[in-house]
Amino acid sequence: MGTFNELNPQLKKYYIFLGASLVFSIGLQIVLGMLGVPWYISIGLVMAIFILLPMYMRRRQAANFGGAGSGAGGGFFGNSGMNNSASVKYVCLVCQNKHNGGSCPRCGSKMQRADF
Repeated sequence: MGTFNELNPQLKKYYIFLGASLVFSIGLQIVLGMLGVPWYISIGLVMAIFILLPMYMRRRQAANFGGAGSGAGGGFFGNSGMNNSASVKYVCLVCQNKHNGGSCPRCGSKMQRADF
């Protein structure tokens, strides 16, 4: 297994964030304990922060990527609107007939390849 410096940059960033949030949670637990907050309330608060903060960061990262919640569609394949003029055609591997999908209307074969 490689060293920490050889890791994927995003994985390294995740591990650093995970460690920092763990240190923050333990520090918050200690501070709340010194202020006289009961242990069950401070543990519940720390666990809520430890769970909700990564969820917030993932949602923000997904919004930056364009995946979650954006009505424009901009995912991996670009705009996913239904009004695209280029549709996928299929070519039968047996008789080379171009058709829209399913089995070949000419020979009935289901062996086909996508033609963009």
